[in-house]
Amino acid sequence: MDPGRDHEFAEFVDGRFTALQRFAYLLTGEWHLAEDLVQTALTKVWFHRNSLRSGTALESYTRTVMVNTSTQWWRRKWRGETPTEQLPEARGHEPYGTVDDRDLLLRALASLPRRTRAALVLRYFEDLPEAEIARIMGCSVGTVKSSVSRGLAKLREHELISAIPATVPKEG
Repeated sequence: MDPGRDHEFAEFVDGRFTALQRFAYLLTGEWHLAEDLVQTALTKVWFHRNSLRSGTALESYTRTVMVNTSTQWWRRKWRGETPTEQLPEARGHEPYGTVDDRDLLLRALASLPRRTRAALVLRYFEDLPEAEIARIMGCSVGTVKSSVSRGLAKLREHELISAIPATVPKEG
């Protein structure tokens, strides 16, 4: 055991816990699952902390573990949800519209397949480049691009999400 790595890991957890929890919430859509996901991922990462070369590898590896763990959990659990053919009618402007819009966005994200959802969260909420997303998800850049494209198309089907542009700017 390397005490320097233990200290580095503790600082990482202290400094990045809130961001990791937010990322987990976007992956799972539920706060209690997000908390479980972060703790499970950090436990897995702790056992491998000495083999990681740098602090940036620690962040990236943690996100990879979170995406993979979330996907494993989803595959094991039957949700018991029944899809409907029609969405409820849109409401007029309400004083709590921002909260409703956020809820609609989270529900729309939750309706996507796990890997598509993870690609969108990593791309637009974490603002990671496609190459980094491909590395985290263990796939090609082309797969990331097609996942993001399919995900955005599905999100556009929701009434609120129609504001998403049909073409997303390419990386420079």
